[in-house]
Amino acid sequence: MYFLGFNWNPDDILFKIGFIQIKYYNLLWILAFVAGWYIMKQIFKKENKSLEKLDSLFVYAVVSIMLGARLGHVLFYQSELLTTDPLSVLLPIRTVPEFEFTGFTGLASHGATIAAFIALFLFSRKYKDMSFLWLLDRVAVVSTIGCAFIRIGNFFNSEINGNIVDKSFALATRFIRDSDDMPSYRAMQITKEKTASAAYKAIENKPEFSQVLESIPYRHPAQLYEAFLYVLLFGIMWFTYLKTNKSQKSGFLFGLFMVGLWTARFVVEYFKKSQGGFEETWGTFSTGQWLSIPMILIGLYFMFRPTNEVSTK
Repeated sequence: MYFLGFNWNPDDILFKIGFIQIKYYNLLWILAFVAGWYIMKQIFKKENKSLEKLDSLFVYAVVSIMLGARLGHVLFYQSELLTTDPLSVLLPIRTVPEFEFTGFTGLASHGATIAAFIALFLFSRKYKDMSFLWLLDRVAVVSTIGCAFIRIGNFFNSEINGNIVDKSFALATRFIRDSDDMPSYRAMQITKEKTASAAYKAIENKPEFSQVLESIPYRHPAQLYEAFLYVLLFGIMWFTYLKTNKSQKSGFLFGLFMVGLWTARFVVEYFKKSQGGFEETWGTFSTGQWLSIPMILIGLYFMFRPTNEVSTK
């Protein structure tokens, strides 16, 4: 690996236990939840909230975010799965063209956001000492660092890659396993990684592979751009919560999160290749940008709405 154009083709599987695969992407999702739980624990301690309720909140968050992220991806980007492979919609498997344990892949941040709203609302109805807006403000602080972990996971997975860029660009990355450039098994052969079966070894020395390698374009590592912006946003959110009185205005932190996160998403979309969806029908912006606009407007409303309500619960 080197700057000014480098190849990127890590084995995405960390280890296997029988047919179960633990991938870097899955691990980073787990780390996102663990980091979120740890930071929220500090918030609960600071505001004298029960840690038992934090455990319950954690369950609500994990179930809703994973379910919403998966359904969001299917509905917005891969709706054909509803008819061609319905079992893969909610289970970590693929049955077409053959059965395979895939882990939880294909997750959309927009769907996760909507599901998280619903879960937090239900949680606030159950625990009256924590209002819906109080929860949104505090969860918003920790969510940004979790989003950064997810984008790093996308980078390991060689997915959500950027637009084509010249090799001379400092971070130009050739995603060899990019699904639009080459099937995964062929990519593994090119870079001499471990192969999935002996059948692939028989073709690894064919000259076509080096030719195909040279034909793969360099791209922006858009996932890393987005992860960096999310880490920066977390720093801003954490400082605002700890050091300013803005955290006392109910809904302000949530609004700041929405504006910062979805503005970052909107900007980075210019560096991403198309993810599909309805952008060809609506035009002008990508699907991700169209879905980000209402989120930004919601955030602006909560940041600047006139209110005397103080976030004390």
